[in-house]
Parts: sequence; structure tokens; C-alpha cells
Amino acid sequence: MLEILSETKDPTRVQPHLKKCFEGVASLDFDSKLDIHALFSSENERLALKNKVSTSEAKGSVERWLGGVEKAMLASVQSIIEESYFAYPQFPREKWVLDWPGQVVLCVSSIFWTIGVEKSIPLGKKGLEDFYAKLNTELSEVIRLVRGNLTKMARTTLGALVVIDVHARDVVAQLIQDGVKDTNDFGWLSQLRYYWENDSVMVKMINAQKAYGYEYLGNSPRLVITPLTDRCYRTLIGALHLNLGGAPEGPAGTGKTETTKDLAKALAKQCVVFNCSDGLDYLAMGKFFKGLASAGAWACFDEFNRI
Repeated sequence: MLEILSETKDPTRVQPHLKKCFEGVASLDFDSKLDIHALFSSENERLALKNKVSTSEAKGSVERWLGGVEKAMLASVQSIIEESYFAYPQFPREKWVLDWPGQVVLCVSSIFWTIGVEKSIPLGKKGLEDFYAKLNTELSEVIRLVRGNLTKMARTTLGALVVIDVHARDVVAQLIQDGVKDTNDFGWLSQLRYYWENDSVMVKMINAQKAYGYEYLGNSPRLVITPLTDRCYRTLIGALHLNLGGAPEGPAGTGKTETTKDLAKALAKQCVVFNCSDGLDYLAMGKFFKGLASAGAWACFDEFNRI
């Protein structure tokens, strides 16, 4: 904090501390005038900003241009998702997946999966079986790409996409087995569904709905989704819908923290994990909540029982 505030003359000196401020930003792309044109994730994925951020206009106040970077990041992720959403029907899927940032591919792919399922359900079992066959074909195409020559970045994107695609296919198989005939059946409502509504992404599950956060998270792998993961998601997103928090409980190493972090990734929210110790008093917690309230991030207090 002190170093960020003391280095007001040279904006490039803030870069080592960006990981503390943003989940997915490791460095910034400065030009000769010290304007910022793009963000780089720790995997070196480049996200071009919709509007450049000028550090000279902030006249040395770091918090102003860092706030500008945050606003530009949210606007850019939303804008790229919108472009990608309209580009999806125009290109073959195996070409489309390589043209966009990893996070955008996962989000838009989930939106079109939701559209596909909701169109297939009214057509009965035959409609869902046809869609299941289509999903299998798409998955085979992605696997064929993975076996070919790819950049490290594309391989990471496709790794995460395969995880999401396999779960999407399994959900459709379950819907066929359960004989779901209506989009309001619990078997379908209880899945994590993505919708493009009023130029924005909404994520719904049962009766809960949350707006997609548009936080840039870089190009990171995703957790394999098991029935238990889904049940945790349902409980946590239901709690969030009621403006409450959740407390997953279970033995060590079963994935409580990872599941919470993965739900944050699914909703594009920054998630700060903090390991609690007995030195955490009410003043430290107060500071934590002040920061969370101003940043709009989630926090995951690990080993909460130690406090």
C-alpha cells in the first residue's frame, strides 16, 4: 500500500502489486505517454481495453487511475462478451473457441448451451436426444483440437471448456433420463443457467438470479463439476439471493474453498481467500468488511472456527 502511494511519479512501479488489487491482472500495457491500453493476466493473456486509461490525467493520484483501470476492465469484458455472443452463430465452433479470451469462451458457450436446452425441452425426448448428439459432436471437435498443435493459452482455454462441456452434456443426459418435458421442471431449474438479457449476462439457478460480475479473471482452469459441487452451488447462490453468506462444512481437503472460488469464477466475481487465525479480532474483521463493501468482492474465510 505504501509503495503504491509513494510511487506516484512512475505508474509502472505499481505493477508488482496488481495481483493484490485484481484477481486476474498481472501487468499493464503502457505506451510512451504512460497511457494504459491493455491488461495482461498471469498466464500472459492480453485483454485490450475498450477505452484507454490515462495516468497523466490523474495528476499523480494512483487511486484515480487504478479506479479507471477497474472501470475499463469491467466495460471491456462486457463489450468482448457481447461481440463474442453475436459472433458465435457466424463461425464454426472449433474456430470460434480460439478467437476469444478463455473467460469469454466459457461464458458465451454456457449462454448458447442454455438456449439450446430450452429450445429442445418442448420438442420432447427426441429434441433432447438430438441436442445430446450435437453436444457430443462439439465435444469431439474440441478434443480433436486439443490433440493438435496449440499455443499454451489456447490449450488452457480448451481444458476449461472441456470440463464445462462434459458437465453440460451430462446434464442433458440426466434430463433425458428424468423425462423432463417443461422448462420449469426442477431438473432443469436446478442447473446453473446463463442468459443474455438486456445486453447483459444473468446467471440463474432455481429461483436465485445474479448478474454476471464481468471481473477479468485471466485464463484459469476450472473445477470438474460433480453432483456435490452442484448442490453446494445451489445452497450458496440461494443464500446470496437472500443477501446471506454460506458456510460449507466438511473434512479437510474435500474442496470447500475450491468450490466457493469456482462459483466466484462462474459468476465472474473477485474472491479473496483469507486463512483465519486466533489473532483476528473484531477490528481486523471490521477493516476486512470495509474493504469488501467498497470493492464488491467476495471473501472466503478459511478455517473460520479458529477465530
